[in-house]
Amino acid sequence: MVNKKEERARGVALKVLQEVFEKGAYSNIALNKELQSSQLSQADKSLVTELVYGTVARKITLEWYLAHEIADRDQLDSWVYHLLMLSLYQILYLDKIPNHAIVNEAVNLAKRGRGAEKFVNAILRAFLNKPLPDIAAIKRKNKRLSVQYSAPVWLVATLIEEYGQERAEAILASLFIRNKASVRVTDLSKVDELAQALSAEKSDLSPVGLVKASGHFAGSQAFKEGLITIQDETSQLVAPTLQLEGWEEVLDACAAPGGKTCHIASYLTSGQVTALDLYDHKLTLIEENAHRLGLANRVKTQKLDAVQVAETFGPDRFDKILVDAPCSGIGLMRRKPDIKYNKESADFDQLQEIQLAILDSVCQSLKKGGIITYSTCTIVRKENQDVIAKFLDRHPNFEPVALTHECSDIVQNGCIVITPEQYLTDGFFISQVRRKS
Repeated sequence: MVNKKEERARGVALKVLQEVFEKGAYSNIALNKELQSSQLSQADKSLVTELVYGTVARKITLEWYLAHEIADRDQLDSWVYHLLMLSLYQILYLDKIPNHAIVNEAVNLAKRGRGAEKFVNAILRAFLNKPLPDIAAIKRKNKRLSVQYSAPVWLVATLIEEYGQERAEAILASLFIRNKASVRVTDLSKVDELAQALSAEKSDLSPVGLVKASGHFAGSQAFKEGLITIQDETSQLVAPTLQLEGWEEVLDACAAPGGKTCHIASYLTSGQVTALDLYDHKLTLIEENAHRLGLANRVKTQKLDAVQVAETFGPDRFDKILVDAPCSGIGLMRRKPDIKYNKESADFDQLQEIQLAILDSVCQSLKKGGIITYSTCTIVRKENQDVIAKFLDRHPNFEPVALTHECSDIVQNGCIVITPEQYLTDGFFISQVRRKS
């Protein structure tokens, strides 16, 4: 018999899925909000997290299976359909909960709608009593891979075009492996000591990174004392590319929530980093981050759109500039699986225009000999290599700077290109240009 707690956990998961699928809420935000206001135990919160992320990550696959049993989903209340997705996810992908318990639980939840419980019972029992439809039988390759990896056809096509089929499939398959928890250690000499204290492992990519399969780093004493800060391993590779000596005036043009700003500030002694964002609440986040890490005196925040840098600051103002550009976030799909469904391939052209507009503006405020590091959390060429190529075309007074890293598999033509399957991190891109002296 399923206990009342588990029933509540699934009820909460269903509520979050409604927010995500019906109202377009971000899965991580909707989930956090529900978990914070719930009275669930830690184990139940973990179950809700698994159910939400798992169902969202496998959405296209689950819909394909359900289409074999449901003639017209538009005839159903949306919550009934989402309850079926949630339950089918458990039947197909979770092995700790017995199938009969999953069905009983779904039937109990379905009792809120008249007659819904009989329908839910019948659909789920059909999946238990018959062989599963065979995805391998789908004739069209991109459609088959779309269903297999629960990725829209345009995304499958884009990844195959850019990385070849084998690597594209490896990227997509890796997104079902749960995201690691990762932090940056603020003092390099304490990496070993903190790794031991936090039962974490050292990052393969970042000399100041610690990771573990799961864990709440933000609840630790080390976090409160500013010895660690939450930052993905890939993001930790950005600030070092600026090769700061300490005296520089640095601009972080798209700074919130401030992870990279604080990393930049940690290298500064007499210099300062100016962090820009469009929103007050995001600037507050940067300030809180800087304060906790004891870096507030080296960080200055300013509310400004990065495309207005040239007219606001004038020429020859900054020694070094970071543009961590607004992007599609395709590299974050493991952490935010709904990103897969909320983008269209058409978004890339629009984003490229914004990315170039920011670079065109900030480059005017850079001193001769100064460098701009350009980074994104996307793995799509149109937002990465193509942006840099177009920028260099438009600005003959700039030249590319070749970046290097100990892990040669993430270096591609002088750029750092990390895809999610390589080190089970976010997908990320880093490139650099210099203003000729």
